[in-house]
Amino acid sequence: MSSKKKAEISHRGRVIEITPEVTRVEIISESACSSCHAKGLCSLGDSKTKIVEVTTRGWDNLSVGQEVEVTLKASMGHKAVWIAYAAPLMIMVLALLLSLELGAGELMSGLIAIACIAVYYFIIWLFRGKLKNEYIFNLKY
Repeated sequence: MSSKKKAEISHRGRVIEITPEVTRVEIISESACSSCHAKGLCSLGDSKTKIVEVTTRGWDNLSVGQEVEVTLKASMGHKAVWIAYAAPLMIMVLALLLSLELGAGELMSGLIAIACIAVYYFIIWLFRGKLKNEYIFNLKY
C-alpha cells in the first residue's frame, strides 16, 4: 500500500444531491459484524447512514445516484478524534479530581465535571464554522 493511501481516510458513498454550493454524499457506515450470516438474529449488527457535504466543483461530472469515494486526510481524522473524545475526557477527569481535591462532595464533583464538558462542547459549537472550513472532503470517482 502506498504512503498516499495510508495518509487518507476513505469511504464509499452515493451522491444524493448536487447544488451549486455543495454536493451531498450518503455514506452507509456498517459495523464489523454486518457481513455475518446471523446478523438478522443479533441486535449488534447495525448500520448508520451519514450525509457528508463536499464543496461542488464545476469540473466534476457527477450525477445523483453515482457511486463515489469520499476522502479526508488522516491527520484531520486524528484531530477530530482528539477534539471529540480525548480532550473532553481529560477535561472531565481533571475537573472531577480537582473538585474532589478542593473538598466538594462526590455528587457536586460529578456535576462540576459534567458542567465542564457542557461548556467545552458549547465552545466547540461556537467554533463550528471554523472547524467546518478546516475539514475538507474530496471526491474520487
